[in-house]
Amino acid sequence: MAEGLSNQAYQTLVGLVYRHSHIRVGPDKGLMLSNRLRKRIDSIGLRSIDEYADYLHETQDPDEIEELVDLISTNHTHFFREEAHFWFAVRTAIPTFLPGLQTSGSPLRLWSAACSSGEEPYTLALVVADLMQQRPDLSWGITASDISNRMLAFAERGIYRMESVEPVPRELLERYFQRGYDAWEGTCRVKAELRNQVHFQRINLFQPRYPVTERQHIIFCRNVLMYFDNQSRAMAVERLVDMLVPGGYLVIGNSESLFGIRHKLRSVQHGVYQLV
Repeated sequence: MAEGLSNQAYQTLVGLVYRHSHIRVGPDKGLMLSNRLRKRIDSIGLRSIDEYADYLHETQDPDEIEELVDLISTNHTHFFREEAHFWFAVRTAIPTFLPGLQTSGSPLRLWSAACSSGEEPYTLALVVADLMQQRPDLSWGITASDISNRMLAFAERGIYRMESVEPVPRELLERYFQRGYDAWEGTCRVKAELRNQVHFQRINLFQPRYPVTERQHIIFCRNVLMYFDNQSRAMAVERLVDMLVPGGYLVIGNSESLFGIRHKLRSVQHGVYQLV
């Protein structure tokens, strides 16, 4: 176990994380846990991780447990990550919904269910906005959610270093990003016209009820299922599938699998499943 972190404190903290998020923190993550919590413990005036664990165990403070989950969450992502999924969405999946949407007048609804720092929903917004230039009569929107308030605040600003947007095709970069100047040199911001299509909110995939009330045409839930155990993974998939329209799509990460999970989906391509 990492220096300054007793086994009892470790078990208390990872137990709290699991109960509130279903995220598994492995036995080899003691050093990571210690490093990520050090500043937080200092900021609230406690002396050690053990004292912090005791505090949470005794108080069950919901705000501080949320902070704990936020701090240990992994938030690695980038624009056009596993890009085949985005091209499938706009070249294959979305076109099948357009005639029905035009007839009904309903909007196209997309959900990035583990959006981290925002690159995934903004990538989705880029390619959908480009597609919808040909269909200005149709409305669309993206719900972008995460368990981390810290990541959501970053994502909502829509400001990124120039090196972060290198994967974005030049045409889309010029159309939908605004370059920063002076104090903001070396950064760019997603233009308001695109940011306005993305609605950010905090959602825990295991909370009793989702604030997303309408069924979705496509749900991206990529590279998060891997942090859950089999029972939790099955529960998350079942709940997400219930949020799809008939024929809707669930997209998971390329390194993830639905193997061993009972579901109502058919495999379409790597990481892409359709409700049947």
